[in-house]
Amino acid sequence: MSGANKWSFRVGKLLSLSFVIYHLSFSLACSEAHEHTAPAVLPEDSASVMTSYGVNTLISDSGVIKYRIVTERWDVNNQRQPSRWEFMKGIFFEQFDEQFHVQAYIQADTAWYFDQQRLWKLRGRVYIRNMNGLRYNSEELYWDGVKHEFYSTVYSRVVTPERTMEGTYFRSDEQMNNYMVTNSKGSFQAEDVTGDSGEDEATYDNNPDDSIAAEPYKRPAQTRHPTGRYY
Repeated sequence: MSGANKWSFRVGKLLSLSFVIYHLSFSLACSEAHEHTAPAVLPEDSASVMTSYGVNTLISDSGVIKYRIVTERWDVNNQRQPSRWEFMKGIFFEQFDEQFHVQAYIQADTAWYFDQQRLWKLRGRVYIRNMNGLRYNSEELYWDGVKHEFYSTVYSRVVTPERTMEGTYFRSDEQMNNYMVTNSKGSFQAEDVTGDSGEDEATYDNNPDDSIAAEPYKRPAQTRHPTGRYY
């Protein structure tokens, strides 16, 4: 075999070997399965198991209807820890007594209910008004369903027909009949501070460690109008 023929034979052999290797590599690449997976879902990204819109419902406690909830959107999420209900579009409550009489109105811009702890967290323009004439407002308020009390660690303002109080800590029973405000200031009737029955109004500004425990305000008895309405 001449030198030219030997060179042509070697080149052809190399080309054939390269072609075989290429097709073998291509076949192996095609036979390998590739999984296309999305990133892991974080707990804070867990989707709600239930979302309701335009809610107007009654809520019972121990078999007794206690509240009416009105909200634009209600999300239930039991994947996050702790599990919770979320009311990101605002919430409005009516609070009832055992005779189904309205005792108070409660509203907030945002709310969360941690069902395992039976704890409400209300945030953003929190406002409460009860039938005794008390008005409460703050930017954050907790409602403990186990201890049956409200509390807040931010600025709170309480206004009744008799007094006005402001402070950075607030605690009260669910009926807002017995409450206290610490690190507070406000205006009161003179007898609230001195015990005298004068008509003068006193201004009180206490120390951070002081507190005001207010006596419940008693609403005057209602008079029935001949039409059947109370006023």
